[in-house]
Amino acid sequence: MDVDKGGSQLKRTMKSRHLFMISLGGVIGTGLFLSTGYTLSQAGPGGTIAAYLIGGLMMYLVMQCLGELSVAMPVTGSFQTYATTFIGPSTGFMVGIMYWVNWVVTVGSEFTASGILMQRWFPHSSVWMWSAIFAALLFAANAFSVKLFAETEFWFSSVKIVTILLFIILGGAAMFGLISLHGSAEAPMLSNFTSHGGLFPNGFLAVFIAMISVSFAFSGTELIGITAGETANPEKDIPRSIRNVAWRTVIFFIGAIFVLSGLISWKEAGVIESPFVAVFSQIGIPYAADIMNFVILTALLSVANSGLYASTRMLWSLANENMISARFKKVTPKGIPLNALLASMAVSCISLISSIAAPGTVYVVLVAIAGFAGVVVWMSIALSQLLFRKHYVKNGGRLTDLTFRTPLYPLVPIAAMILCFASCVGLAFDPNQRIALFCGVPCMILCYLIRFLRRKQPKQPVRDIHLDKTMP
Repeated sequence: MDVDKGGSQLKRTMKSRHLFMISLGGVIGTGLFLSTGYTLSQAGPGGTIAAYLIGGLMMYLVMQCLGELSVAMPVTGSFQTYATTFIGPSTGFMVGIMYWVNWVVTVGSEFTASGILMQRWFPHSSVWMWSAIFAALLFAANAFSVKLFAETEFWFSSVKIVTILLFIILGGAAMFGLISLHGSAEAPMLSNFTSHGGLFPNGFLAVFIAMISVSFAFSGTELIGITAGETANPEKDIPRSIRNVAWRTVIFFIGAIFVLSGLISWKEAGVIESPFVAVFSQIGIPYAADIMNFVILTALLSVANSGLYASTRMLWSLANENMISARFKKVTPKGIPLNALLASMAVSCISLISSIAAPGTVYVVLVAIAGFAGVVVWMSIALSQLLFRKHYVKNGGRLTDLTFRTPLYPLVPIAAMILCFASCVGLAFDPNQRIALFCGVPCMILCYLIRFLRRKQPKQPVRDIHLDKTMP
């Protein structure tokens, strides 16, 4: 399965630290910094922690499946290629298109939100002006070289991680009385976990609905798979990055939620614009709102940066599989698929415009499809690993030759698929998220129909895939 024919070679220049930060950059966004207050108000302190633990478990299981596939077949496009090979070309096409839509819509919305945030410091400036500036900067970072993109994302993600660590350390100290809180005579300790109805004030159904939102919040960790084809040493770096990202992401999220739940009553959390600002202000950090505005801006640009990279590579992968026009697999001498980048940026800008021109129609549908696509991709990863291992052993492969093996096979991929499917079913029980199901499923069907109307492509047999670290 070559990825380099006729000027379509990508460069292996990413290092382990880039992989780790890129994956974290895709998952740590405004969902953590802004939306946690709403989740806390709906599920209570215990319910929110339980929802994040379940979401973290699902993410961990999927990452274990992705680890085996990415090390055995380190190709750019990753799960789209795996779905094409082990499930079928039509499913691979559907996964690739939906994942591409997911990110181009996300990138457009991040540009809009970034422009709005800048108005805090420049109230008379135009949102469009800032959106255009940020779009141009991130386009340049992605168009110049893979290394520049990776370095940019490394520093974007570093800001977010440092902020979360400081929040956990300082917030935890204030929670247990090591640091005094402004306007509070004594430390809250664990009182907010037991008062106002206890850990689960709104029952376990609220936990289930919160788990749906939280599951989507963990999407982005699969970016490690996208970078596999441009990683300098995939056999060594991918397993290390997957292990680090999985447990550190859970610790960051659970630690932050625990501190938030301890310092802010769940009854008050839903009306706070940013719980992080509220906590930093209580601790007495000067200019807390401005600091968090900068951090959230960084988070937005980080997600947009990762999303532009991911959508570009997914479009390249679809072209490389001969599913769309071959012009999208052409790359520059520095290994950048520029046509795919231009197309992804163009559609992101259309999404940005639709968020202003048609926020209640076109944009709502795009966002719904984007949210649904994440869990569909995760299900495809788990199913691909299940079928990969089956065919690998059937064709004489030895498990000892797999550098990274998904543990407890087949329980892990099966459990991952069940949890992902439960998240999809759960969308029907939440009126605010039901549209994701109503728009996402027809989009899947449309992808299969488009693929059916095009020429059929035979599924590639496993024996033609060379499982070694030199494979591009």
